[in-house]
Amino acid sequence: MTGSNGSITVAVIQVAYDDDETGAARIARVSELVRAVAAPDPGPAPDLIVLPELWVATGFDYSKWEDAAEPIDGPFVGAMRALAAEVGVVLHAGSFVERLPEPGVEGRTLANTSVLIDASGEVVATYRKVHRFGFGSGEPKLMEAGSEVVVLPLDLGGQEVRVGLATCYDLRFPELFRRLGESGAEVVVIPAAWPLPRVSHWQVLGQARAIEGQVAVVQCNTGGTHHDTTMGGRSQVVAGTGEILGLLDHADEGVLTATIDIVAQRDWREKFPVLADRRL
Repeated sequence: MTGSNGSITVAVIQVAYDDDETGAARIARVSELVRAVAAPDPGPAPDLIVLPELWVATGFDYSKWEDAAEPIDGPFVGAMRALAAEVGVVLHAGSFVERLPEPGVEGRTLANTSVLIDASGEVVATYRKVHRFGFGSGEPKLMEAGSEVVVLPLDLGGQEVRVGLATCYDLRFPELFRRLGESGAEVVVIPAAWPLPRVSHWQVLGQARAIEGQVAVVQCNTGGTHHDTTMGGRSQVVAGTGEILGLLDHADEGVLTATIDIVAQRDWREKFPVLADRRL
């Protein structure tokens, strides 16, 4: 948990999967991973656990999305709420295919929605992915785009930390991260299903967003291969100075635990107030 020096511990679970595992089996398996990560032996529990994007419905097999879609009060979110309450840790449950209560402005009935749940099992924030990947197919064809910038204060182990939410392809758009920073974000959490061919972009862009916004960036990617798409892995946690605090240097399943010094990051913003010199 958060120490007296003002640091927080985050645990990123890089889930790997293939086409053979069912969604139900994956939820059961990942839930066991969360339980193990929440009760490490030895060591204290993390303040925040993060899961990837669309880890149940799959990131690239679009044909599964319609059947996998659920409302916010459906069984997936219900299971994640119960899990967070059981382990007593704030859980970013990654994202799922949300069935919207009514069609959006483009007539779509699905959204790529991430869910943040507190340690008592209450949903404290949802975020619908703003930038949809697919160049006219996939997400743009099947899903509504989100429109809200989400930043909220979280009690992470005894101190208030302002956390912003983004998802995967959002990482390529600095305008969103500028707005997250203007809304007070100190840490931005990014679940993803980022493929291997462009995984170098994933790493560099994560550092860039951290440096330019002076925010910590928590990136949770997917591993394995599904729908003939090999995922990139390489989940990482980056400090607001751009320093990589932790990296999974592979595309297999794994857990990354890293400590973010929130007080040091606030001090860095004061000592190097680059954002005060913005002209545009």
